[in-house]
Amino acid sequence: MKSNHLRQLTLAGVIAAVYAVLTLCIPVASFGMLQLRLSEVLTILPVFSAAAVPGLTIGCLLANLLGMCFGLTGAWDLLFGTVATLLAALLTRKLRHVHWFGLPVPSALMPVIFNAVIVGFEIAMFFSGTAFSLPLYGINALWVGVGELLAATVGGLVLYTTLCRSETDKRLFKFTEE
Repeated sequence: MKSNHLRQLTLAGVIAAVYAVLTLCIPVASFGMLQLRLSEVLTILPVFSAAAVPGLTIGCLLANLLGMCFGLTGAWDLLFGTVATLLAALLTRKLRHVHWFGLPVPSALMPVIFNAVIVGFEIAMFFSGTAFSLPLYGINALWVGVGELLAATVGGLVLYTTLCRSETDKRLFKFTEE
């Protein structure tokens, strides 16, 4: 039993590290109104393992903390971005058995929804340089959502398909199942 918990903790740590590194690989694309984070392809991983939920959350927190240190983002992103990632990961996990056309599409859409709503609000409220307005919020939510749709949904479903077809999912996650 302890061995399974250690494997889950290890997997969560690896996912957190990979998420943070992938986010910082292309920092220009990872922070701002159009966020096309390479790391967001990993947001499909809660479909395979519950360990991905804390892994993605901690990875996002770490990436945003490092982004703040490099002047790429503000302190608000530590809260808003991390909460959006946590909520999306929890619902991705919850919807893991719901498939459309053989793919976990609803799960892959959770990061789009939560990041568009929450991070779109954050950018409109704190980083726009103007007073908050609904049209400004709508534009920011739309741009964040587009980036998430490309990275998390399209990229995530490609990763999902690749892991399943190669049966890598069985090797990577077989010891972390609940």
